[in-house]
Amino acid sequence: MLFDTHVHLNAEQFHEDREEVINRAREAGVQYMVVVGFDRETIPLAIEIAEAHNDIYAAVGWHPVDAIDMEQSDLDWLEELSSHPKVVALGEMGLDYHWDKSPADVQKEVFRKQIALAKKVNMPIIIHNREATQDIVDLLKEEDAGEVGGIMHCYSGSVEIARECIDMNFYISLGGPVTFKNAKKPKEVAEAIGMEHLLVETDCPFLAPHPNRGTRNEPAYVKLVAEKVAEIKGLSLEEVGQQTTKNAFKLFRLDK
Repeated sequence: MLFDTHVHLNAEQFHEDREEVINRAREAGVQYMVVVGFDRETIPLAIEIAEAHNDIYAAVGWHPVDAIDMEQSDLDWLEELSSHPKVVALGEMGLDYHWDKSPADVQKEVFRKQIALAKKVNMPIIIHNREATQDIVDLLKEEDAGEVGGIMHCYSGSVEIARECIDMNFYISLGGPVTFKNAKKPKEVAEAIGMEHLLVETDCPFLAPHPNRGTRNEPAYVKLVAEKVAEIKGLSLEEVGQQTTKNAFKLFRLDK
């Protein structure tokens, strides 16, 4: 039993065969998923997919790349959606310094507003980080984000930063890169961090794990991520699946 905590089944790459993709995930042992919506286009479909499947949930937030486009009405919308029975987290949110569409100060302002909203509605957050690690850690501390906690999505940082995040009530989520031959840091994190703090994800359709690297990623492949974590930690796939699913249930407050 596996829980893919971060999928984009609402992406255009899945418009033609979404149900087949979901069925393949079930066959691979992936029972639970969270579909992440991060703008005006992807949020409604994330909720629609979650509503159509008992064991699929949604997260809603505003992506940092598009921070410059966010208006107060969008924040109000996120607050309204936070009470939806299938919405289990706010995000993805955070900072992304790779693209230059939204200035850093705008990204930080939108990030702070979403953390404040999460605290208001008492909901965990999903953190997107690209080339902005220290600023994200500093901002999470400044805003006391540990009050709600959440997920460091597709974590690629150091063991030391991972421990700082765990101290702030965040889980470390590993994705496809942990299977990449040249990806040293995710493997170090998988080895050093206790299973009680780990989650697994695909971030599909992006970052497909080895041996499917470079192709469209899909939720079934989270099994490859879990297998690599099991190999690194000397555990069985079943043990990794059981603990990461337990962690996700705790974080998302799912009563099953």
